[in-house]
Parts: sequence; C-alpha cells; structure tokens
Amino acid sequence: MLANAFVDNAKVMAKGQITIPKDVRDVLGVSSGDRVTFIVEGSTVRIVNSAVYAMQMLQQEMAGEAERTGLTSEEDVMALVKELRNEDGRG
Repeated sequence: MLANAFVDNAKVMAKGQITIPKDVRDVLGVSSGDRVTFIVEGSTVRIVNSAVYAMQMLQQEMAGEAERTGLTSEEDVMALVKELRNEDGRG
C-alpha cells in the first residue's frame, strides 16, 4: 500500500445511505452540503470531490487549446486580452 493510503469503512443503511468517515471527508476536502462523485471502474469505486473532479475534467478537455489557437506565449495571451478589452470599449 502507498505510504499515505489508509483503509476505512462505513455501514450501508436501509435506504442505501452511508456516512463518509471523517478522515475520508478530510482527505476529499468535503463537508456538509458538498457533493461527491462516484467513479466506477469494474468492481472498484473511487469517491472524489465533485468540484475538484469537474475542474480536472475541464482542464483535460482544454489541454492544448491555447496552442491550437496560436497562443503560445504569455505575450500572445496578453495581446489577446488587450484586443478583447479594446473591442468592448472598456480598454
């Protein structure tokens, strides 16, 4: 097992509900009202913080987009921002 790995468990209640153990909530960075995502891969299930997962998926989808549009340096990005600000009259 990994050095930072641990095992915890929870009981499934009559309606299929479980309480996520505090140590696991702490690792996920979730608290009351937050959402978690279940990722099922075969017979293995991962539970992740939904907000973090959504950001990771967005980052994966956007990977390489800047280069595909010709934004290859910070100067290119700054020039685009300046152009956009001038177009909307707030420059």
